[in-house]
Amino acid sequence: MPRTADHDVRRKQMADATHRLIAHTGLDSATMAAVAREAGFSVGLVQHYFGSKDELLLFAYRQMTDDQLARVGRLVAEGEADRQPIRAILLRCLPELWPLDADRRGEYRVSKAFHARALDVPAVAEVARETAFVVRGQIARAVANGKECGEVEASTDAQAAALELSALIAGLADELYREPEDRRLEVIAEALFAARLAAYFPGECRHYGR
Repeated sequence: MPRTADHDVRRKQMADATHRLIAHTGLDSATMAAVAREAGFSVGLVQHYFGSKDELLLFAYRQMTDDQLARVGRLVAEGEADRQPIRAILLRCLPELWPLDADRRGEYRVSKAFHARALDVPAVAEVARETAFVVRGQIARAVANGKECGEVEASTDAQAAALELSALIAGLADELYREPEDRRLEVIAEALFAARLAAYFPGECRHYGR
């Protein structure tokens, strides 16, 4: 019998194939047969792991969002290990969600396709909600930590700040996707985001002075 790890690898390969199809030709192209061809498996094997196209799509979407959040988490951990200010960590990690290269443009397309699907499919909507909740939660915790260390003013509403900053990241991603050849937009987007972070994190971290 194949080991559990083998099953996990196959599921991931099928999800990756689904991701590639959606990124290049849209959600409708990700049929069970097309995914099987893209992944190099038989249709029967794909159907063995996923009982329906909806199940396969949901798995692929969740894997993509998990991968995005994991990348952001690694950047946060690296910044903390380097004892960077919270403002600097956020400026480095959150633009990771922007479509600034081929892979992340593909993620953006996939994400937008699933956001449209979420309007009609509650299970997809729940994944989108969970992902947004995690991002806002991470920002809110960063603001709360900033209040403790002195980077953020004590009166700052962490939830309100998280909502504004996450919305800004998402809105700037839309603009950057529409104009991929205009490199000035990337500079402007980073400057806009840096300015809002500076407004929320005007102080210096007391912990690093110890």
